[in-house]
Amino acid sequence: QVQLVESGGGLVQAGGSLRLSCAASGRTFSSAAMGWFRQTPGKERDFVAVITVSGGTTYYADSVKGRFTISRDNAKNTVYLQMNSLKPEDTAVYYCAAVRGGRWSWLYTRTDAYDYWGQGTQVTVSS
Repeated sequence: QVQLVESGGGLVQAGGSLRLSCAASGRTFSSAAMGWFRQTPGKERDFVAVITVSGGTTYYADSVKGRFTISRDNAKNTVYLQMNSLKPEDTAVYYCAAVRGGRWSWLYTRTDAYDYWGQGTQVTVSS
């Protein structure tokens, strides 16, 4: 079993930055592709970014491309989401997710591809 815990959310002004962290338990982290998703009340959970098992491939939603960076540190069992140039529309609860994976697949942009989810962390961007 994999357990995920997000942290690093908070309140920031537009144009500011935050770094989210997701700590994973167990020894399975190094074999898992990791994704970040976000959700606002009344809306679907949307894809944000994904990183493959090796960290060699990343993919981003168009809405965050050029502003957000996903990375991982397998030695620390942690995945990060660096968020720069934040906009009010980035306001959401951010979730990390894990799935046992290998090579890149477009399925990693879908919520139903993931087996494990964190509890979420709130990010609020004020104008």
